[in-house]
Amino acid sequence: LLNRAPTLHRLGIQAFQPILIEGSAIQLHPLVCTAFNADFDGDQMAVHVPLSREAVAEAKQIMLSSRNLLSPASGNPIVAPSLDMVLGCYYMTDIDLDGHGAYHPGNGSHEQGVFGSFAEARLAHDLGVVDLRSRIRVRTDRSVQTASATEEPVTGPDGRPKGRFIETSVGRIIFNEVLPDILPFQNAEMDRPRLREVVARCYQELGGEATAEVADRIKNVGFHYATLSGVTIAIHEIQVPKIKPELLKSADGMVDELLEQFEMGLITEDERYEGTVRIWNDTTKAIENAIKERMPEYGSLNYMASSGTKGNITQIRQMAGMRGLMADPNGRVIELPIRGSFREGLTVLEYFISTHGARKGLADTALRTADSGYLTRRLIDVAQDVIITQQECDLGCSGIWVERDDSPNAIEQIDERIVGRFANQPIIDDSTGEMIVDRDEMITAGIATEIADRGIERVQVYSPITCQCERGICAKAYGRDLGRGEVVVNRTAVGIIAAQSIGEPGTQLTMRTFHTGGVASQTDITSGLPRVEELFEARVPKGEALISEIDGTVEVISDQERRIVRVTNLDTLVEEYRVPAGGSTLVKEGEHINAGSAVATGPEPVDGAEDATPAVQVLSRISGTVHIKAGLVQVVYEEREDREYPIPAAARLQVETGQYVTAGAQITDGAKNPQHILGIQGRDAVRRYIVDEVQKVYKSQGVNINDKHIEVIVRQMLRRVKVDHPGDTGFLPGDLVDRREFEEKNNQIVAEGGEPATASPVLLGVTKASLNTDSWLAAASFQETTRVLTNASVEGRIDRLVGLKENVIIGKLIPARAEIEVPRREHIAELDLPEALLLEEEEELERMLAEREAGGGTVRSMPSALLDDDDELIGGDGDDDFMVGGAATAGDADEVEI
Repeated sequence: LLNRAPTLHRLGIQAFQPILIEGSAIQLHPLVCTAFNADFDGDQMAVHVPLSREAVAEAKQIMLSSRNLLSPASGNPIVAPSLDMVLGCYYMTDIDLDGHGAYHPGNGSHEQGVFGSFAEARLAHDLGVVDLRSRIRVRTDRSVQTASATEEPVTGPDGRPKGRFIETSVGRIIFNEVLPDILPFQNAEMDRPRLREVVARCYQELGGEATAEVADRIKNVGFHYATLSGVTIAIHEIQVPKIKPELLKSADGMVDELLEQFEMGLITEDERYEGTVRIWNDTTKAIENAIKERMPEYGSLNYMASSGTKGNITQIRQMAGMRGLMADPNGRVIELPIRGSFREGLTVLEYFISTHGARKGLADTALRTADSGYLTRRLIDVAQDVIITQQECDLGCSGIWVERDDSPNAIEQIDERIVGRFANQPIIDDSTGEMIVDRDEMITAGIATEIADRGIERVQVYSPITCQCERGICAKAYGRDLGRGEVVVNRTAVGIIAAQSIGEPGTQLTMRTFHTGGVASQTDITSGLPRVEELFEARVPKGEALISEIDGTVEVISDQERRIVRVTNLDTLVEEYRVPAGGSTLVKEGEHINAGSAVATGPEPVDGAEDATPAVQVLSRISGTVHIKAGLVQVVYEEREDREYPIPAAARLQVETGQYVTAGAQITDGAKNPQHILGIQGRDAVRRYIVDEVQKVYKSQGVNINDKHIEVIVRQMLRRVKVDHPGDTGFLPGDLVDRREFEEKNNQIVAEGGEPATASPVLLGVTKASLNTDSWLAAASFQETTRVLTNASVEGRIDRLVGLKENVIIGKLIPARAEIEVPRREHIAELDLPEALLLEEEEELERMLAEREAGGGTVRSMPSALLDDDDELIGGDGDDDFMVGGAATAGDADEVEI
């Protein structure tokens, strides 16, 4: 087993079959470096050797590197070519239109670069007729992915199709030779995303073992052609765009103009500062675009950036264009830009300004490691008892709605969010009425793509948040185990996997809080790791946004002293009553009446008539204001609800007068308070908000994490309710009680005819949720040990030992498990027993043989020396066949066995 510290997720320890080599340094396969986060600049690794048969079986069946090809965080391949391997694959599959022996359309009948088969093209390359990357035309029968637009079918003499001509290169043919035949011919530049796609497709089609071999072959061919390519960086390749001086001059002019306006009092200091920052950012962007247009001229740099080997356009911009704006140690952007690039060199002042960013980067890295580790520890603690306990809930789960978001700033597409989950309702295409997936069926990658392509707006799926299991969660709510690519099995510790998946990329997140001017505290944008922590701890966010508590129409009131946003909700109910013929009204216009009041009466009875009945009265069913129209009485009931929100001076409004807003809508800029979202919109809205906001942070750093890991943590944060009124239950007001326990107690009280308790949902931060767990052992081992133990002893609490930590603490086996088959040897030739035992055994054996000879039967009795007090085999567990004194019976044909 190889292990590299820090072991941030389970792929930090993997098993290998060792190969003996010369030399003292351990050689590690390049493809597993991503999982270990290892590189070859002096990293150290620990080596462990599994000894027992169980340990060896576990290492082979679960921990072998070829069985851990997928990332448990996202389900994407973690074993995929990177760096030099990508460069080599990209170089060999790139096409050179004017290379030696290249095909040029329209050269008459004697076209060069046209071949009848892949083998013919390879032969031509080997003989030096055509270059590796020259464009050629080849006939093929294979299916082709990302085919060229110039495909041309070929027909034989009998008129039957004989494949088709495609435009490709010898490099692409060689690359495809390492891929399995089941995959289509890859006729494209193989950059990093495409290589990952090939590995993922290979895994789906062929499984782990074959994929490991394919990845290995891609590695070999990538390294080989990276070496042959001779790609290197030369300073003359880095050319400064000719348009740069012109762009800088124009920016200077605009900045001077802003300064003049400020000096004349037309704009504020903040507006001038923000305008300056915006101008320089736009200029930097324009220079970047100028570099992008000329990227092919950058040769090797272009290869590295375009293929996804290393670096990106931002780094090339700093080398060839300009470095742009820097932030000072407080995160405030310095409005003086660095005009120089690394190619031209920086002035002394520019160099000084850039040291700000560099030093802050180094300080951040040191702080970030500790903060990220502490966040991981809190996440582990809150989720350590989340284990898959059953296949589906006894009570049946509700689901969550996943909605389509086609906006350009969408965090994730619908297919990414639903793949690997079970449908909670049949998914039907409304346009055709066709059912794509039935209820309780898993959504595979193919089905998810189909749902996205058909434009289905929303889908209901099972989620860990809505699972109703008493302990842990059910397999249906969780769905696919991302690390294995199959439905999750019972007793998988999904809580630990979730915490590791969120915590492991934590060190990649930034520590910065940026603010672009004005008063620091009010326009701070918390991002990176502090933002993730803020969300998981359910804190009031920095620069909190105001949100509306009711649906209604907005009115913005501003005067000299203050700004107020008033939201008004008006409910109107109108009832009409017809005045009977000959009757009269009993109420006046504008009068306010109560329900049950008489509004009109029928004609008075004629005096002296025998069958005289009293006049019929018309009664109002509602309270309200009276409006009288011809022959009708209208009663209008209005229920008006107002909410007023004072707006701080520096806050920016997101609403305007006359706009209709719904409850939970943002009134000002900033981050919403999750506690308010829970109170106003409920559990599902707060789940969606936390998942989306955490995803925004990770996606901004290019990190993929599946939603369900975040949902597992949010489930733990929403696990409790706060008792408002205890009724006849034994709870106290303000108690934090497990939601399931609260519902069970209430059902019991209602069944007995008592008064049930009432409670409101609460969102606890991960620290508080960890300390409020049912297990006092787990809570005490986390934080505030003395307080937890004191409270536990005062309350006389019992630990049921259902989580992982509490079992580790007392030295029991953890309740999670993996299925491992341990091979047992059928036969053990000889048992080395202590000498005294062997002597006794020999005597016993002689006696038994003598008895057998006398009786002529087979002995099946057990030698007493081999039994201990509990009648169990000494040195075995009953599964094995032990020979008794194999050596002693050498002269005898029959052996005595147990």
